[in-house]
Amino acid sequence: MLRTVSVVLIDDVAPFEFGVVCEVFGIDRTADGVPPFDFRVCGEHPGEPLRTDVGVRFTPEHGLDALEDADLVAVPAAKIRDEYPVKVLDALRAAADRGATLLSVCSGAYLLGAAGLLDGRDATMHWHHAAEFAARFPLARVDPDVLFVDDGNIITSAGTAAGIDACLHLVRRELGAVVATIIARRMVVPPQREGGQRQFIEMPIPPDAESLQPLLTWMLDTIAVEHPVAELARRAALSERTFARRFLAETGTTPHRWLSAQRVLHARRLLEQTQLSIDEIAQRCGFGGAALLRHHFHRSAGVTPTDYRRTFACDSTDA
Repeated sequence: MLRTVSVVLIDDVAPFEFGVVCEVFGIDRTADGVPPFDFRVCGEHPGEPLRTDVGVRFTPEHGLDALEDADLVAVPAAKIRDEYPVKVLDALRAAADRGATLLSVCSGAYLLGAAGLLDGRDATMHWHHAAEFAARFPLARVDPDVLFVDDGNIITSAGTAAGIDACLHLVRRELGAVVATIIARRMVVPPQREGGQRQFIEMPIPPDAESLQPLLTWMLDTIAVEHPVAELARRAALSERTFARRFLAETGTTPHRWLSAQRVLHARRLLEQTQLSIDEIAQRCGFGGAALLRHHFHRSAGVTPTDYRRTFACDSTDA
């Protein structure tokens, strides 16, 4: 269970990336139905100000001993350097060894790499630093294209907005889609971006073109219906080739992958909030049958629909 969150700060920390972690885990949203987090801001020298890259200072209240029982250790971005504080790296290793989840935002992954925690692991990095990061940590399997990578107890994310996606993904993974949606709604950000989407898009909306947002909304409203690409292209009044390019430009993924991800998210909500059978949920989400739902659900969530319901259902029922 995700209860205790410790954030590790070092000199030249990036305020926005630190703020992302604070916004998701550090604000009391219990009145909205979000479970309380024991949120700790930690540093090697508690009570001593740390500089940032924008001319202000942060003063951690806790020392590195506050990592010792944390469920989540978050590492925001900081200025990339040749060497990192030895005691901080030791504390990260100890947290990983005892089974804590570690989450980095952007260049915070450099600390995980310097601690040897990414050796043999899947990871990502902001596209601007990805090649240098991969060269510096050759034992890490770096995917430079995706928003974030969930490799079990280690989650790495690309740029600033991808850090929001990674944090909300972890909330959804540990506490369910309802809690993640509540937090996302308060932050006024979409709760549904999946890690496999591309992190760098040259033109979010092509010039002289209308957005596909009305079409995306219609697809969600008719999520139980099959949506062949040819039909979607006709509805958008575009050739199939132009439609595919524009869809990728606006969503960072393909129509099939986008719709599959939305269907899984809808299935999560139904599993949490209803007592519908797995077959009924599969039909309502557009998967046709339980077998296909189980395939996509397990690939996305890492568990079966029945196990997910057992963990996150408001009124726990077996399906």
